[in-house]
Amino acid sequence: MIVWVNGAVGAGKTSAARELLDLLPGSTLYDPEVVGTGLGQLLSEKRLQEVTDLQDLQIWRRLVVDTAAALLQEVGGVLVVPATLLRQEYRDELFGGLASRGIVVRHVLLDPGETILRERLARREEAEEELRPDPGERLEGGPAGGLPLPPGAGAPARRWSGNHLPQYLDALSWLSADAYVIRTAKLTPRQTAERIAEALRQGAGRCDIVQTPEPTAETVASGVLLFDEHDRVLLVDPTYKPGWEFPGGVVERGEAPAQAGLREVSEELGIELAVVPRLLVVDWEPPAPPGFGGMRLLFDGGRIPAADAERLLLPGAELRGWRFVTEDEAAGLLPPVRLDRLHWALRARERGVPLNLEAGRPVE
Repeated sequence: MIVWVNGAVGAGKTSAARELLDLLPGSTLYDPEVVGTGLGQLLSEKRLQEVTDLQDLQIWRRLVVDTAAALLQEVGGVLVVPATLLRQEYRDELFGGLASRGIVVRHVLLDPGETILRERLARREEAEEELRPDPGERLEGGPAGGLPLPPGAGAPARRWSGNHLPQYLDALSWLSADAYVIRTAKLTPRQTAERIAEALRQGAGRCDIVQTPEPTAETVASGVLLFDEHDRVLLVDPTYKPGWEFPGGVVERGEAPAQAGLREVSEELGIELAVVPRLLVVDWEPPAPPGFGGMRLLFDGGRIPAADAERLLLPGAELRGWRFVTEDEAAGLLPPVRLDRLHWALRARERGVPLNLEAGRPVE
């Protein structure tokens, strides 16, 4: 199990996490900053300067999950992870990756309140102003993930700390719904740890994410496009991976692709399609390590009556939301590869002829 102790810079995550080790026998502290420190030694300075937060690097997110899984296999017990995590798509990727490895995550948010956070950040900035970093030294509270700072990087790191607070406040709406919130304004680190331990005993903070095993070879997946009366397409928001998606999933052994689409629509949305959906595109997705790629099919599931749309049932462990969107609106929700697939599926629907794609582009 992983206890992810979340919160803004200055929330007291690490102090509470260290106290929590005494309350959870057999637990181990796993700070993802060690991954950031390693990347700071492995990646070029040019690449490091391209990001202000190592969490924006996919390699960081991948290594955080892989390291956690390997560490749990080595030491067992519970991993206590004090780390700021404010972008919901990164939460989906990290927690989804852990779930795919069968690792349970308990998500706890420490919230001392905006006033206290501002006071702590101000004191931190004053201290950092007095102690300028040596070349390569990492400032605590610098870019999340523990990026070793290059010479003269103290000022940008302090600006990051200050700019981080609005991002945290903006994220509070989804964080409060996803995590178990502990108000820590009047608590010591020990008292905070005791509150966390009690919450764990009560089963609070559990993230029930669908466990989608990572592929070990190429896969075949079927998606179904469903439309409203305005020809807007239905997208769903998975809890276990970043970005929006079409209803659908991996074709099971011995299953016809179109039947897989019907099954997935029924399981995910509670809608029983009366007619087998019509094929729109077949897209070969090339392998992109660590992914294996495979064949991706999109089918036309037709229009959904407004009354049926109002009765959509989402499995909370798999999908958190749905919406009908235009193609232009989909551009702000879908990853590029899925957006390309949608574009050509809509063209195929208009022409009435299925298209053969490779990497999201028609094969001439």
